Amino acid sequence: MIITTQKNGKTLLVVPEGRIDTQTAPEFEQKLSEELGDATELQIDLGQVNYISSAGLRVLLAYTQEMDERGGTIKAINVNDIVRKIFDLTGFLDILGIE
Repeated sequence: MIITTQKNGKTLLVVPEGRIDTQTAPEFEQKLSEELGDATELQIDLGQVNYISSAGLRVLLAYTQEMDERGGTIKAINVNDIVRKIFDLTGFLDILGIE
C-alpha cells in the first residue's frame, strides 16, 4: 500500500492506493496518527483504493470519532464505485461525509 499525505493549514489530505484490509489497515492507521497533528479537516481520497475491509472501515470509524471530538470534520473524496458499494452495504454512506 502506498499512502501519500499533504497538509494545507488545518486540512490534511490522505491518499491511500491499493487495498485497505487486515494487513494494511494498521499502516493506514499509523500514517493517520503520525500526520493528523492539529488538523481540523481530514480528507481521505479513496479514488485509488480498490478494496476496503472491515479493518479499514474500523480505522475510518475511529477517525470519524476523533474528528468529532476535536470539533473537526472528516470526508471521503473521489470515492470510486467499488468503495461506494461497500460503504452503501455497511451504512458508511450515512456515517462519513462523501464527496
